[in-house]
Amino acid sequence: MSEFGISGTAVVTGAASGIGRAVAADLAAHGTRVAAADVDPDGLARTVRDLESRGCKVLALPTDVTDTAQVEALFDEAEAALGPVTAVVGAAGVLATGPVTDCTDADWNRVLAVNATGVFTVGRAAARRMGPRGHGSLVTVASNAAGVPRAGMAAYAASKAAAVALTKSLGLELAPRGVRCNVVSPGSTDTPMLRAMTAGTGFGPLLEGDPSAFKVGIPLGRIADPQDVAAAVRFLLSDAARHITMHELHVDGGATLR
Repeated sequence: MSEFGISGTAVVTGAASGIGRAVAADLAAHGTRVAAADVDPDGLARTVRDLESRGCKVLALPTDVTDTAQVEALFDEAEAALGPVTAVVGAAGVLATGPVTDCTDADWNRVLAVNATGVFTVGRAAARRMGPRGHGSLVTVASNAAGVPRAGMAAYAASKAAAVALTKSLGLELAPRGVRCNVVSPGSTDTPMLRAMTAGTGFGPLLEGDPSAFKVGIPLGRIADPQDVAAAVRFLLSDAARHITMHELHVDGGATLR
């Protein structure tokens, strides 16, 4: 495991479970002051209790990333309590599956609101603070579905593609000001979201591939652990990646074959 540390204060959204929780834990374990945000207060409280039991400094800030006022308040409260934000991870995400013909307006709007608009509100708030200071790093957790068509996952794939494009555009705007913006795109990762999606089939089709769904398998032959993704996020946030911006790093065991 790499030992890249991140000094200062990090805001991590989606921290109540899955990849977001793993990122918050990983950063805190490496000396970062973490403001953990999520719309799920109970899951967020569990994350904070776990981290505090390990001696980590973490602040719970229940936040709906689709609400601009709440996101601005998140950053204000994080900086008031922990100091200037130097790192931001947008890991909040939701999923709706099924063919486009069955996708409801409500499902489409919810997925785009969290996965795309949420990246916008968080990225904008981060840029407004880190840009004038001339220092900072942002990582958006997207998905390899952003660049590979997925049957039954059109809304999710579209939202993640928007998140990737937005993050790279933000990175271009902020590069002259010394702020880096990158993307980590996981593949199948052992999270509550994936377990719910595969409840009837298990992980077998993901590992082996599913020709009926035009989906290749995973060349490395394993499902990712959330910590695999968290380590990649920490690297891109760290000074070890100081000359990397507008990059999309796939953490998917080779599933995108590129």
